[in-house]
Amino acid sequence: MEENLRQQNTTIVKIALFGPESTGKTTLAIQLADHYKTAWVPEFARDYLQEKWDKSQLICDVNDMLPIAYGQTRLENEKLSMANKYLLCDTNLMVTKVFSEVYYDYCDPLLDQAAREHEYDLFFLTDIDVPWEKDDLRDKPEGRQSVFEVFKQSLVDNNKAFITLSGDKNLRLKKAIAIIDDLTIAREMGFSSHDFVQIYEHGIPLANIQKQLQFFQNGISKTALVEPATLYNGILKLSESDFKEKATFFEANKSNLKLKKFVPASGAATRMFKFLTTFLKEFDLKNESINAYINRKKDSELSIFIIGMDKFPFFEAIDKKLREEFPDFVTLESDYKNYYFIKFLLSSDYFDFANKPKGILPFHKYAANIATPIEEHLYECGYYSSSNGNSHLHFTVSEAHQSQFDEIINSIKTKVENESKTTIEVSYSYQNKSTDTLAVDLENMPFRDEKGALVFRPGGHGALIENLNSLNADVVFIKNIDNVIHNNNDKIALYKNALAGILVELQQQIFGYLGLIESNLAAHEQIEEIRSFLEAKLNVEMAAGFDSFSLEHKTEFVKNALNRPIRVCGMVKNEGEPGGGPFWVRNENNAVSLQIVESSQVDLKDEHQARILANATHFNPVDLVCGLKNYKNEKFHLAQFVNHNSGFIVEKSQNGAALKAYELPGLWNGAMANWLTVFVEVPLITFNPVKTVNDLLKPAHQPQ
Repeated sequence: MEENLRQQNTTIVKIALFGPESTGKTTLAIQLADHYKTAWVPEFARDYLQEKWDKSQLICDVNDMLPIAYGQTRLENEKLSMANKYLLCDTNLMVTKVFSEVYYDYCDPLLDQAAREHEYDLFFLTDIDVPWEKDDLRDKPEGRQSVFEVFKQSLVDNNKAFITLSGDKNLRLKKAIAIIDDLTIAREMGFSSHDFVQIYEHGIPLANIQKQLQFFQNGISKTALVEPATLYNGILKLSESDFKEKATFFEANKSNLKLKKFVPASGAATRMFKFLTTFLKEFDLKNESINAYINRKKDSELSIFIIGMDKFPFFEAIDKKLREEFPDFVTLESDYKNYYFIKFLLSSDYFDFANKPKGILPFHKYAANIATPIEEHLYECGYYSSSNGNSHLHFTVSEAHQSQFDEIINSIKTKVENESKTTIEVSYSYQNKSTDTLAVDLENMPFRDEKGALVFRPGGHGALIENLNSLNADVVFIKNIDNVIHNNNDKIALYKNALAGILVELQQQIFGYLGLIESNLAAHEQIEEIRSFLEAKLNVEMAAGFDSFSLEHKTEFVKNALNRPIRVCGMVKNEGEPGGGPFWVRNENNAVSLQIVESSQVDLKDEHQARILANATHFNPVDLVCGLKNYKNEKFHLAQFVNHNSGFIVEKSQNGAALKAYELPGLWNGAMANWLTVFVEVPLITFNPVKTVNDLLKPAHQPQ
């Protein structure tokens, strides 16, 4: 590169303002320089061309491009010596290059090379959403959008790290300062400018990235179990008449409440068919019998699948397709029939069930139709999640899958509404990209793909606390997509309504107490009554030394303890299902509370902790009823009640390379750690998950 176009080496952070004319570059450069008490580089071309106009009334032409580039480079190098940590560049050679190409359809090779090689820590691409201002040197306001797109594409084509700035000058300044501050931290953490832009565009706060890297480096503290929650020790035991009473109470009080059913449904059914996928990969049809494979692999799941094949709700559809594809299907040996049945079930050319969301798969066979989980959840809404003839059902889905949900819902919604005598409103949300987490390699360094870009992974179902937070509802029923049953919705509704009745009854007491406190009517006797309520009904442990607190201090404590979102969680007897269970847990502040804990959160090397885990009597079936509003009918900000120091580190792989990923505190684990919590034993009939396809053979999923 010619010496006159060479940048000086520096450790100063250089920010380049980049964009078409009259997009606020100079204003922003001056504002930022003032904020950071540093130098800024003005546009050399402005004085150069103004002087040319004043002397000869001649405007810019192609021969001016290289002199402007020389002058701009010299000016930038001069200002560098005056800079304090940052240098703000009103323009740069990439701007000159683009103008040369746009207006003259030519760029001097020296300018082109220098523009590509000049380095800046970040480009701010200034948007055209500000008014165009006329002066002697500016062209015209027409065609700004097309020129802006050329500028943007030049940054993309030349692999420059950039962020677009929009809004008025005050908003731009605020955004730019926040971005530059974060960029500085990111660079200190070892991230490149391109890494930073990738993190920024993902919407992930840099503080989250810092915390995730700390988790990888130091590990996540294990949960400190005190003892299992058991009947009469953290888990309520109700009689059948009690359940009916609570359900009746809810029915009598729900007319003024907006109810919503919340169903996490974004995942594909990959695990449901895992053993069949393995079979297709490892079985050699020409050289081994299926029975020999089952014996060799001790694959009892495959044996159960084949024996019960004709009882699956999808059997007839696949069998029909096989007979269409193989005219001699009837004469094939049984191994060939079974192999091709499994192959058609999973092949992307046919049914592709393992890559579809669970919600759209055939789960139940009725006399007149085959029902998907979506349909079953729609029916359930009419039984327990409706008030005043209206039901609200919310699915969290993958954006790519929503159209498949819509297709099913549109085909059955009217039928379900007519039968349930309720109008059903269905809504969706996607897991926010900003809740994704950074993956690392086994050395805890950021994991990168084949192009060198950072790899982010979905943060797990704990990320759905944001989706839950966005709902406008008084009472929310949470249930997994695969936990549906063949018929018997009236029985399921009884227990769901009862849990909701417990919640509403508790809320009425909580709201009354909080109103009393706010009105300054809570004397010593009332505070003692609230204390007893917190301990006996809400399992809240009083602070150490509570008895010696002043009345003001006691009042503040109980108010803070009461003013929280609340969840009433159904618990079933533990029959060996994998997953979380109810425990008394001690947190980092030495306070004991009821929590749902996964086995992966427990230090199994600690014999005492392992023993407590093994003694659990109940299991969490994800059967929750939640209150999301406070006593003033305002929505809680649910992120304030998350235990942000919890979560899970899992090992995964990408393209054969091992990586580690951080998953956020689970939705009903750490994400609800600081909620008011009540556990209630519910019958096993309420828990009918379909973790593997063979679960569809269980009585709860078969015709009665």
